Order: sequence, then C-alpha cells, then structure tokens
Amino acid sequence: MTETTETAVPVSQTSQLYDNLRAAILTLDIAPGERISERGLEGRFHASRTPVRAALSRLEREGLILHEGRSWTVTPIDLDEIASLAELRGVLEPAAARLAVERASAEQLDEVRAHLDQLRSTPDREAGIRMGSTFHLDLAALGGNRFVTDAIADALTRLERTRWIEVRTAEAREAAWDEHSAILEAVRAGEADRAAELLAAHVAGTNDRLLAFIAQERRRLRGAGMAIVGSPELLGDGEPVATQAH
Repeated sequence: MTETTETAVPVSQTSQLYDNLRAAILTLDIAPGERISERGLEGRFHASRTPVRAALSRLEREGLILHEGRSWTVTPIDLDEIASLAELRGVLEPAAARLAVERASAEQLDEVRAHLDQLRSTPDREAGIRMGSTFHLDLAALGGNRFVTDAIADALTRLERTRWIEVRTAEAREAAWDEHSAILEAVRAGEADRAAELLAAHVAGTNDRLLAFIAQERRRLRGAGMAIVGSPELLGDGEPVATQAH
C-alpha cells in the first residue's frame, strides 16, 4: 500500500507541473526565448526535481522547449515553422472536411454546432483559443481518421502561443466564429468542395493576419522579451527578425 502511494505522488506532481508550465508557456506568461532552469521551476511551482525533469522532457517532445546543455529555453516564435504548419493544415484540414461530409451524422454535426455556440457566449481571448481548437479538432474527428486528427492536434499545439496573438480582439474572435460557422454549414449541406475551399481560405487567412501582426508589432514584442526567428521575407519587408531574449 505504501509503495503504491509513493509511486502515485510523483506522477501526480508531474502531471500538475506539466499542466501549469505548459499553460504558462502557451499564454506567453513565460516568453518565447526565455531561459528556464530546473531549480527555478522547483521554486516557482513548489515541485521536486524528478517531476520537473519529467515535465520538461514532455514539453521538449511537444516542441515547446529546447534542451541546450544544462539549460532549457522556451522555443522562440519561429516564422518558418508557422509557415510550414500553415501548409500542413492547408492540406490536412480540407481533406478532413471532405471526410466529414462523407461520414458525419446529423447528431455529430449538432454537437459541433453546440460546442461552437457555447464558446461564442464567453467573449474572452481564452475562450477564443478554445473555440478554435475545439472546432478544428471536432471537425477533424468527424472524418474518422485518427492519424489525420492527431496531426492536426499537434499542429494546433505548436501554434497555440501565436494563436493568443491571433484572437487578441473581439473583432478577430467574432470573425473566426463566422468563418467556422460557414465551414460547418457547408459540411452539413454536403458541399464537400465548398467546405474544403472555405477551410483552406480560413487557414491561409489566419496565417496571413498573424504574420502581418507580427511584422507590425515585432519591436514591441521583442521589447516584451519575445524571441522571434525565421525568414525575414515572411514578414514582407526583408528586415532581419532573428533575436534572442535574455
């Protein structure tokens, strides 16, 4: 009995620490490019070394932090990665929408609509993030291919920090809800081509707006301690973007 209890404690600590640390990274409370230490995390989250290391290893596998020698660094905002993930989503998500047209039941589509409407009534940035993730994952799941769904989920996780920037205003959140609704209604109507086109346009438009905002605000973002790296031409003006927070 004692052995079971002692084993469960580190697992519980690791899970809680992972959730807290991941949330701090995704919400930009810990900035992209910021260096973190095991000892600092032990003090910040009142955790022991083993759960800290386990949580860091899990976040490294998700691409949210980098292990460099004895130190850890929160992964910078990488413009090249953002562009590559937009390409991936632009292929996978329209395909998932086509599968949803073929395979989704009316009851399943009603559930997706209910999730969309429920989150619209909570007009804050966190709800905007949940609305986007929930909708895209719900729609992918309707296609019935778990490999497609898992790939989309991984892409959304890697983009979640930048999506906090994307849904920064009420207008942006409302526009996203409108686009999601149009996609869902096309799926419900059995219009596979239209659903795929709308979803591809939504992913591309989201990416374009995000890059435009970073281009406009990168000096302020740097001033806030955020590291931004990647090809300068993605921002449209050729100005170097590589920087590192200290």
